[in-house]
Amino acid sequence: MRLTTKGRYAVTAMLDLALHEEQGPITLADISTRQGVSVSYLEQLFAKLRRSKLVESVRGPGGGYRLAGGAASISVAQIVEAVNDSMDATRCLGKGDCQQGDVCLTHYLWTDLSSRLRDFLGDISLADLVSRDDIQRVRARQDQSNCAGHGRTTLERII
Repeated sequence: MRLTTKGRYAVTAMLDLALHEEQGPITLADISTRQGVSVSYLEQLFAKLRRSKLVESVRGPGGGYRLAGGAASISVAQIVEAVNDSMDATRCLGKGDCQQGDVCLTHYLWTDLSSRLRDFLGDISLADLVSRDDIQRVRARQDQSNCAGHGRTTLERII
């Protein structure tokens, strides 16, 4: 089982949004710059995140995206599922027809793993991630790099 790029990028983009929510709506261009994900790919992901009611779009000058609800109410599992990423470790996608129409020898092992992964990611909120010191250090580095590339301080970008 493998979390795909789609799920990884969606979680990364949502975490970026949570880390910068005090700045108001965040543009996909800003997320793209900080996280190295193309704007067109982010547009696809955010369309799905918006349909799942995890983000809200704000139109007009100063527009962008913001979390729909607080960071504490959004789990990593919700984000992964919103972009249709599978957390299923079975070859049969949980159908139980993995060996010529019947359950294979290891079906229940992989089913249990899938369940534990869903539970694990369901227990981690964006707020949990935002509060981590290691994530805050990465944020500071990214924000510093972003400012250096634009010749402006974070405060100047906010204003």
